[in-house]
Amino acid sequence: MTGEKNIAVLLQTMKPALQEGDYVFCTVANIDQINLSDIIFLFREAEGYTVVLAKELAEGLQLPYTYVAAWITLTVHSSLEAVGLTAAFATALANENISCNVVAGYYHDHLFVDKKDADKAMDVLHRLSAGA
Repeated sequence: MTGEKNIAVLLQTMKPALQEGDYVFCTVANIDQINLSDIIFLFREAEGYTVVLAKELAEGLQLPYTYVAAWITLTVHSSLEAVGLTAAFATALANENISCNVVAGYYHDHLFVDKKDADKAMDVLHRLSAGA
């Protein structure tokens, strides 16, 4: 099943969902100490692995972090080839001074925003969807 490519449909049906909990970005030299099923997101960079974990798990593993995020999932199945969705929501959030770190999964886009901005970000995304 391929995802939606039409930007108007994507915006109208993106249905943002705020996940429960607090999430943090950590960097580690290796991931051996972390259970793969506990990792929300993993990306290998030249400097090491970036992992997104539940804050409680990172603290239990004594992993340092500097940013506590809320996790918002756009529940529409967006195509990896879709054009404009990231630009549209990133611009809407930026216009409200909300930083956004985006992870594109196969089925959905996932936004990590500062925890303090979670409710405001959800409001912005709902308004963007309603106005599309």
